[in-house]
Amino acid sequence: MILVVALILVSPVLSVAADIELRTKYDPMIQKIAARYSMNPSLVHSVIAAESDYDRFAVSKKGALGLMQLMPDTAAAYGVRDVFNPEANIEGGVKFLRDMLEEFDNKLDLALAAYNAGHKAVKKFDGVPPYPETKKYVQEVKRNFRLETLSKKTKIYEYRDKQGRVVITNDARLFLGSD
Repeated sequence: MILVVALILVSPVLSVAADIELRTKYDPMIQKIAARYSMNPSLVHSVIAAESDYDRFAVSKKGALGLMQLMPDTAAAYGVRDVFNPEANIEGGVKFLRDMLEEFDNKLDLALAAYNAGHKAVKKFDGVPPYPETKKYVQEVKRNFRLETLSKKTKIYEYRDKQGRVVITNDARLFLGSD
């Protein structure tokens, strides 16, 4: 008898930090908006997880609001009238993030730092500002993004071969041919 099990790597950060039900709820919206602005949906998920942990009513100590934690001036600049409306908030946040990526030549560290601390701070320090919160934020989003991307791309297959040995592989051809 051959035992066949398919495992999918899941981001421990996202699965623990964010409510999976909420993440799943917002995924179709994130996919649609990210595609509209040529953004990677995994990056958007990573920003939302770091910013609000998928809490559409989140309010930071500094006044950032909603899923993507838009400051009121940023929300207004991007046409977001109701920051607690998930679709409007995500759209405004995605447009803002896209603009930060464009402004900083697609350098993810700088775009994320600008999203968190403001583009003026990134320009002032000619890089990621030395603020502990911003440094931590950039690393957290990048880690989530790597894990999010990995979890969507890598499947690990486990089966027992004809000699009864456990084989673990990421090659589906070996897995499918294990009979």
